[in-house]
Amino acid sequence: MENQNQQPQDLNIELTDDVASGVFSNLALINHSPTEFVVDFIQVMPGMPKAKVKSRIILTPEHAKRLLAALNDNIKKYEEQHGAVKDDTYHLNFGQKGQA
Repeated sequence: MENQNQQPQDLNIELTDDVASGVFSNLALINHSPTEFVVDFIQVMPGMPKAKVKSRIILTPEHAKRLLAALNDNIKKYEEQHGAVKDDTYHLNFGQKGQA
């Protein structure tokens, strides 16, 4: 049986050059099943009839909840330093899909 008082081991995270530059996204669509959340990060360009998914991230429900908490914490800290973030987003009707 694992000792619950054990200290977690250090995690060595590598950030490669191609990932470090990031990917621009101005729309995210979220779907879920009983076992996973799928977040598609999309780049919508003005005047273009087609948008491309630039990245897809698949999370467990537990990790999705931890991500939500981390985003809420970071937005709170950002707004304390820079003021409220305006929410002037448009909302598309995609049925049961979530969007951000």
